Amino acid sequence: MHIGLIGLGKMGFNMRERLREKGIEVTGFDRNPDLTDVSSLDELVAALPAPRIVWVMVPAGQITDGVVKDLSEVLAKGDLVIDGGNSKFTDDQIHATLLAQKGISFLDCGVSGGVWGLENGYGLMAGGSREDVERAMPIFDALRPEGDRAESFVHVGDVGAGHYAKMVHNGIEYGLMQSYAEGYELLEAKDIVKDVHGTFAAWQKGTVVRSWLLDLLVKALQEDPGLSKIAGYVEDSGEGRWTVEEAIANSVPAPAITAALFARFASRQEDSPSMKMVSALRNQFGGHAVKPAQPKPE
Repeated sequence: MHIGLIGLGKMGFNMRERLREKGIEVTGFDRNPDLTDVSSLDELVAALPAPRIVWVMVPAGQITDGVVKDLSEVLAKGDLVIDGGNSKFTDDQIHATLLAQKGISFLDCGVSGGVWGLENGYGLMAGGSREDVERAMPIFDALRPEGDRAESFVHVGDVGAGHYAKMVHNGIEYGLMQSYAEGYELLEAKDIVKDVHGTFAAWQKGTVVRSWLLDLLVKALQEDPGLSKIAGYVEDSGEGRWTVEEAIANSVPAPAITAALFARFASRQEDSPSMKMVSALRNQFGGHAVKPAQPKPE
């Protein structure tokens, strides 16, 4: 099998390497001339045998929109586009409709595994028709870990379902990371605890909280005890927000995921305006002491 892959960043580059290791021929296209195999989309299309399969691995939003639109103009009837980025599920339906007008099929595929996917394989969640999923199955099997397919790949449902599942996956990830982080801070705060790193390390086997995220936490503390090299500022990719929006839209209570998202917002505030007002109100109604603001450095 020979496929095209657009986007050779941290994920796409490793995916190209893993596919090649598993016997899939890959022609990659990227704007970075040091990474790309071809110089243009036209050259990519010309290099692929028809009917073509093109995997898109670029940032969600306008960039993915542009790539799909460009592909709709250079691909042909019978070709297949797979979006493996973190697109919003509603965008998938728009992209599928655009491509269908040209007779081009579309699959959305949530991909989990990060920078470790080259070595460990990727968890995959696909949305689209059964026929298109079967057609792309050699690619999915090459990307996923060895072993039972059901443990690392799922055909979730119709177009958009794959990215919807990945959205929920990332929302859960927010809550898990926040719980580990709060446990870390509590252990660090207690004077009788002398070995925080060792405590987490001892949870890696046999305990009910063991996980790959816990393994990575232990690794992070081993590399940087006290996390002195890292600022307490956390971005969000957007999927946490979409998960909370969907929870509201479907009347599903999601307090842990929501709180984890809001904690990331709080991490970006040097001096929280809302907490200033809470302090001011406590002083007004109860005469509680307030901590004076520190003068800003000139």
